[in-house]
Amino acid sequence: MSKEKTAHPMNRPGHGPMGAGHSIVKAKDFSGTMKKLLRFMKPYYAVISIALIFASASTVLAILGPKILGNATTELAEGFMRTVMGTGGIDFDYILRIILTLLGIYLISSLMQYIMSVMMATITQKTAYGLRKDISEKINRMPLKYFDTRSHGDVLSRVTNDVDTLQASLSQSLSQIVTSMVQVIGYPIMMLTISWQMTLMSVCVIPLSLLFVSLIVKKSQVYFKKQQSYLSEVNGHVEEMYSGHVVMKAFNGEERSIEQFKTHNDHLYETAWKSQFLSGLMMPITQFVGNLGYVGVCLLGGWLASAGTITIGDIQAFIQYVRSFNQPISQLAQVMNMLQSTAAAAERVFEFLEEEEELSETSHPKPIMGEDGSDLIKGTVTFENVHFGYHPDKIVIHDFSMYINAGKRVAIVGPTGAGKTTIVKLLMRFYELNSGTIYVDGIDIKDFRRKDLRSLFGMVLQDAWLFNGTVMENLRYGRLDATDEEVKAAADAAYVDHFIRTLDHGYDTILNEESSNISQGQKQLLTIARAFLADPKILILDEATSSVDTRTEVLIQKGMEKLMENRTCFVIAHRLSTIRDADLILVMKDGDIVEVGDHKELMERNGFYTSLYNSQFEEV
Repeated sequence: MSKEKTAHPMNRPGHGPMGAGHSIVKAKDFSGTMKKLLRFMKPYYAVISIALIFASASTVLAILGPKILGNATTELAEGFMRTVMGTGGIDFDYILRIILTLLGIYLISSLMQYIMSVMMATITQKTAYGLRKDISEKINRMPLKYFDTRSHGDVLSRVTNDVDTLQASLSQSLSQIVTSMVQVIGYPIMMLTISWQMTLMSVCVIPLSLLFVSLIVKKSQVYFKKQQSYLSEVNGHVEEMYSGHVVMKAFNGEERSIEQFKTHNDHLYETAWKSQFLSGLMMPITQFVGNLGYVGVCLLGGWLASAGTITIGDIQAFIQYVRSFNQPISQLAQVMNMLQSTAAAAERVFEFLEEEEELSETSHPKPIMGEDGSDLIKGTVTFENVHFGYHPDKIVIHDFSMYINAGKRVAIVGPTGAGKTTIVKLLMRFYELNSGTIYVDGIDIKDFRRKDLRSLFGMVLQDAWLFNGTVMENLRYGRLDATDEEVKAAADAAYVDHFIRTLDHGYDTILNEESSNISQGQKQLLTIARAFLADPKILILDEATSSVDTRTEVLIQKGMEKLMENRTCFVIAHRLSTIRDADLILVMKDGDIVEVGDHKELMERNGFYTSLYNSQFEEV
């Protein structure tokens, strides 16, 4: 809001070289996070169940394939021997029936797999959509103090990177878990129907594979969590350097920015490399262990075949099962790896969704308009024994009390850090008081809905904020139901109509995201016109004319005189020459009101206000 309370982005907790990422020494609750995710997906349980049934059925049909194909191989081998011995031939009709059966099985299996894939893709997209929606709504319920202690990049990373990671890993892991589990169970069953001796040989290596996998997963989980945190630091640095690139260049901060980015990037590279290296070990290790069992099966199968206790087709089918049996074990290992990534991302998302919100609205809100549409609020404001600190141990407003009649123009002055802008933030209930009460027309502001309370105010801030859109859309932000004529009338009252009409497309001119296609002074004029359109009961001007030239300031002051008629107005200004005509001037110092009066009275006292006023004209 005001420069006096704006901390440099790089000084925010959790950011910079010694940010939050370095405090992570172990992974958090994996099982608890996954339970939260499953609860979040509860509306899709029915669809998930159907999808998993299709996945299971598809996998079972695919498992039956090698066994059926083995019968064809056995018939070919035995028919060939009958042909050689002259006792018969190959039953090609039987083989054809087997081939047609296999085609039908694989076709149905593929169709089920396709349907399952579509359903799972829909579920994961809806899950990601729901998370982004909840995060967006959560942001609007969060107290401003949360964003005072977080970098923008960290919040953006939770909405984008973390949700994207969760979505991508979910789409693969859910169906893969079921498919692999069915295969892990189904392959041994089919193998047992062929030879229990060969089955025992093939499965004896499984505990060894599971041991290696569990060790790797335990180690990699730590690095996946760190990877997500460091990624948010990189994003935060890039976002802040981009939004403030003019200031960065003006102060020759390129080298420092590059060095800070290198630090964040090195941390990200180190953790990402370690997590990917560890996850990459799973596949070769499980394959190596599986190949040990495969060699044993081949040797044992040859011995059983020579003894005549097993057919050639069964050996072929068994070898296919053995080779395939290693695949689901490896896939389960990869799924566990993906679940670590899922948990790390989900954990950060749910941490945000579980953050403390603003105090709940009153159950019996006071109205601001009568049933006939008349205004019930006049604009009287009372501060009664107000105490406030951004941190409980650092109070910045000490026992502030003041009664302000409706329609009065009140100026708040004082040195940087005196608490001027803080008073306005408290008035609009951006922050909750430590103690004391603020009243509007004798009603505690907590008895209004925040929406109703803030609709009473019009604001023109020191930092002019405009969004990507037309000039007309930006002005209408002050009152969304305003007609084009009302918007233009407000612009004319703010002495901005002429400037707008000189633009290439007038009111339809598109302002870019940074509003860099107009000057800072022009941006300030537009925000003043936006306040005209809002037609508020209480007007707040925080250094409203700080970015305009003297001639433009004079025009704005003339327009302000009209705007301030019959409205309570709070003017925060460092340039004391702009508030000499205020009805009341509150002089603040270190969170307290030290002097009260109009300009003439305060100058006659020759106190703190007088020294502030005269300091503007002293030569440096």
